[in-house]
Amino acid sequence: MKTYMANAQTVERKWYVVDAAGQPLGRLASKVASILRGKNKPSFTPNVDTGDYVIIVNCDKVVLTGKKLENKFYRYHTGYIGGLKEVPYSKMMAEHSDLAVYEAVRGMLPKNSLGRQMIKKLRVYKGAEHNQAAQKPETLKLF
Repeated sequence: MKTYMANAQTVERKWYVVDAAGQPLGRLASKVASILRGKNKPSFTPNVDTGDYVIIVNCDKVVLTGKKLENKFYRYHTGYIGGLKEVPYSKMMAEHSDLAVYEAVRGMLPKNSLGRQMIKKLRVYKGAEHNQAAQKPETLKLF
């Protein structure tokens, strides 16, 4: 019995639109990361980017469960000595909800060159409109 191994020439990619309104951030991010990796396809190959393009709309309506809005922080380092910065998720979701969703998905992808290639297939928008209408994306219902 032969084993099928996908390569860059045999991958067929589709475009999906995900409405994030009312969805928990972590559950949304894990489902989107799985689609970006291509784990929903029978032709999934771990060392090849077989994933699809994903457009996330209404990311300003994503919810965080429990007390995460007050207790959770987005941490990053500027590169300078003592440059660790912390932003509470209450401020992050109010001002930069698209960055919060983007970073949640990026954290669930592989931490290598393949993961950096996969995250380029993600588009995140605060409102209900997006610029990829020419690609004829399909609506994807996650839950």
